Amino acid sequence: MHPFLYRKFGFMGSQEDYRSADFVLFGVPMDFTVSFQPGSRFGPQAIRAVSEGLEEYSFYQQRSLTDVRFFDGGDVDLPFGNTVSSMKRIEAVAKEICADGKIPIAMGGEHLVSLPLIKAAAAKYPELAVFHFDAHADLRDEYLGEELSHATVMRQVAGLIGPNKLYQFGIRSGTEEEYAYGSQNTHFFVDELLKPLQQVVENWDDTPVYVSIDIDVVDPAFAPGTGTPEPGGCTSKEILQAMLMLTRLPIVAMDLVEVLPAQDSSQRTSLLAAKLIREALVGITPLKKAFDK
Repeated sequence: MHPFLYRKFGFMGSQEDYRSADFVLFGVPMDFTVSFQPGSRFGPQAIRAVSEGLEEYSFYQQRSLTDVRFFDGGDVDLPFGNTVSSMKRIEAVAKEICADGKIPIAMGGEHLVSLPLIKAAAAKYPELAVFHFDAHADLRDEYLGEELSHATVMRQVAGLIGPNKLYQFGIRSGTEEEYAYGSQNTHFFVDELLKPLQQVVENWDDTPVYVSIDIDVVDPAFAPGTGTPEPGGCTSKEILQAMLMLTRLPIVAMDLVEVLPAQDSSQRTSLLAAKLIREALVGITPLKKAFDK
């Protein structure tokens, strides 16, 4: 296990052995650039805690976490407030997991944590495509003078992998400039989720995929526990259906970000996040059974 990781308690059904695991789950407790409501650094532990309220068995896929070899490595130990140093640590952890032939699944934290995670995946899989689920475009050049922000993360990703490899679903908020950039450069699906996703999945080849889910893609009626809630999103059922579609793809890494427990008194946002992670774990094909470039 990487020295930057520390463990408290794990996601339900996680094993104790890193070496034999096909998937490595870990938390990224960073929310240093959040522009509205902070506190998503507490998301990973909240997701783990409520996971015990779910069953290990998936009715959707008729498979259980007991059939999956996954290890919860704990949270990345971050120097609080130091964005650049924290991102280096996050990337180092993800690179080691990828190098070991395992699929990293990260729990945020703010959405900026996706950038070092995607950098690590792209280093091993140069043809990487990114599937981004979010209420917000996150395509700004800068935010308040800063290039590194949860509001700029997908513009940074587009520069890293190429905008033609960025697929954005459920987007319903952003600036006029972001709308123009997304419409002209990325695969930009405004206020649409399942229909375009199904079309993309049905025509996909063996290109490696990174999945990034900002929980605020879901309407705040179903997922109020997030830092920048945006009315008009998909239902919890729809995002679960999307996750089931995604498991048909050659996924090599994934993150789920922006869960904010302080705004989630019913815990339904954390529960939804935990359920999405369960479906990912039971549904994604391990690298050794798919491909490992």
